[in-house]
Amino acid sequence: MHRDSTSAFYDENAEIYANRPRSLPKQQLDAFLARLAPGAAILELGCGGGQDSAYMLSQGFDVTPTDGSAELARQAEMLIGRPVRVMLFQQLDAESAYDGVWAHASLLHVPRSELADVFARIRAALRTSGRLHASFKAGEAEGHDDLGRYYNYPSAAWLSALLSEGGWRDIAIAEHDGGGYDGKPTRWITVSAQR
Repeated sequence: MHRDSTSAFYDENAEIYANRPRSLPKQQLDAFLARLAPGAAILELGCGGGQDSAYMLSQGFDVTPTDGSAELARQAEMLIGRPVRVMLFQQLDAESAYDGVWAHASLLHVPRSELADVFARIRAALRTSGRLHASFKAGEAEGHDDLGRYYNYPSAAWLSALLSEGGWRDIAIAEHDGGGYDGKPTRWITVSAQR
């Protein structure tokens, strides 16, 4: 996570952010889980309030939730009743430990210059044929939103090239309109890829 106004925002607003009304991305979660074996090991990067981890746990998966904000991690722990590791994406150092990585609306805070390294760390953490799900706010240039949070705002073509160069296979990228915490209309990019 970009350590500045972004991390400050999540630390200062953790309780409100974690407990806001939020629709579970159930269609995307179910599609991701359907490609994994029952009980597969999943790493969630940027678990926020823990709702996605709670859902995956309820479906019988072995989930390791993480978040870059200690305050958000505490909120998630209250929801899911298990420890949440406080960790920046750049600190991921696992090797062939997971069958899937779920990074829904989290890697969008990684500085563009560091995203290739973070994808490489995720790829290393996955077992052979492991799956990645990630989503981003679409754009053409990095910047900050009105709440002071940093976003890398990639285009689908830029992300596709970055993943291809990183050795990912079976890359699928989709776009759709939606919203965000700031209440503004948002163009979302969803990425699915295989190690």
